[in-house]
Amino acid sequence: MMSHEPLSNPLSAQYSSNKMQVMLNKVPEITLVFWLIKMMSTTVGETAADYLIFNYKLGLPLTSLIMTVLFAIVLFIQLQAKSYVPWKYWLTVVFVSILGTLITDNMTDNLGVPLAISTIGFSALLAVVFAIWYGKEKTLSIHHIDNPSRERYYWVAILSTFALGTAAGDWFAEGLNLGYLTSTMIFAGAIALIAAAYYGLKLNRVLCFWLAYILTRPLGAALGDWLSQPLQNGGLGVGVTGISIIFLMMIVALVGFETYRHQRHI
Repeated sequence: MMSHEPLSNPLSAQYSSNKMQVMLNKVPEITLVFWLIKMMSTTVGETAADYLIFNYKLGLPLTSLIMTVLFAIVLFIQLQAKSYVPWKYWLTVVFVSILGTLITDNMTDNLGVPLAISTIGFSALLAVVFAIWYGKEKTLSIHHIDNPSRERYYWVAILSTFALGTAAGDWFAEGLNLGYLTSTMIFAGAIALIAAAYYGLKLNRVLCFWLAYILTRPLGAALGDWLSQPLQNGGLGVGVTGISIIFLMMIVALVGFETYRHQRHI
């Protein structure tokens, strides 16, 4: 008697498994839109922190406390999602950017830690986070942020990169007296070299991603200061309010596009 049970299709099963893995991954695809939103988020983190401190006269400690609570709420929402949701992910990135800036500012202004020491310290912290993450999960790939443990390591690493980037950006621009424009060009050039190494020399994609991700933070910090600081301080004088509003509007527009593209993909 011939069986009428459907034969299993290995290719179909593999496709379904791959599709499920993509849907469960909590990080967006690495595209030009990703890097644009990331860079503008870093700039907003720099300018928004200054805006809240000085325009609302909240002061650095109170602003830091408020942002820490808001970040915890936003991160909780992100962690509860079962797959990548653009607005949840990028809202978390914006708050991470602001909080990372405030952590470094507190160390510099309230604790008197030199920017060079902060840069070295956050570099060491990030190395430890990566070492523990890799030791536990055997991968640092953002294409596999598909379980709670990896996502927690991911956000700790992200927060570390933002604090590190703020310290490095301010150290280059102010500590080494290179100025905001020169610092912006240095970090942009370093990212261009990483891109060339990845595409031309086929350097490890995970290493290249994290190097570029780390450098976009000081790039955003230097760019934000260059655009917002007064002319006498080496900036263009646009102001933190104007830059924050312009970049936030651009982020909202790009996240809207990312949401539309993601829904089409699903």
